[in-house]
Amino acid sequence: MCLLLNTIPCIFAEAMAVPLLNKKVVKKRVTQFKRHHSDRYACLKKKDDGCNLLPEIYSRVMILPCFRTHSGDYVKLTVGTNWRRPKGIDSRVRRKFKGVTLMPNIGYGSDKKTRHYLPNGFKKFLVHNVKELELLMMHNRKYCAEIAHNVSTRKRKEIVERAAQLDVVVTNKLARLRSQEDE
Repeated sequence: MCLLLNTIPCIFAEAMAVPLLNKKVVKKRVTQFKRHHSDRYACLKKKDDGCNLLPEIYSRVMILPCFRTHSGDYVKLTVGTNWRRPKGIDSRVRRKFKGVTLMPNIGYGSDKKTRHYLPNGFKKFLVHNVKELELLMMHNRKYCAEIAHNVSTRKRKEIVERAAQLDVVVTNKLARLRSQEDE
C-alpha cells in the first residue's frame, strides 16, 4: 500500500488495469442484420397431430398452414434470422428501396485498429477456470476476462478473487453472486 506523506492512503493503490488502446472505439452498427421476412414465419416445427402453437408464441407468430410430409408428419415452414441475401426479381430489399431492411456491405466494417474491442477498451477472453485466467497475467492491459455462462458460483468466486490479484478486468464479475448473498 503506497502512502502519500506517510499518513493518507493513496487512491490509486487498488486501481484496475488501464487498457493500452487509446483510440476511441466506434461501432457503426451494433445490431445484427436479420434475414428479410424471417419475422413472418413461425420458427417452430411440430410433429404431432395438427398445428398446435404454444399460447405465448401464438400471439407473436403469423399462423401458416401446416404441410404434410410424405411420412405423414405435419411440419411448419420456418425461416431463420441468419442473414441471407435476397435474390428475388421483385425484392424490395435487393433493389434497395427507401425504408426497407438494410443489407450488409463493406461500409459497415469497423476500424482495423479497434476491431473486436469492447467499449471499455479491452478485447474479450472467455474463461472457464482459474488456470485459463492465468494466461492473462502478462496481457491484462489488452484483454479482459469474461466468465463463461456454465461456471458455478463457487468457481466464479475463485476466478474473481484471482483476477483481482492478477489485476485483470472481469466484465461479468457480479453475475450469479448477488442471488447467493441474499439467501
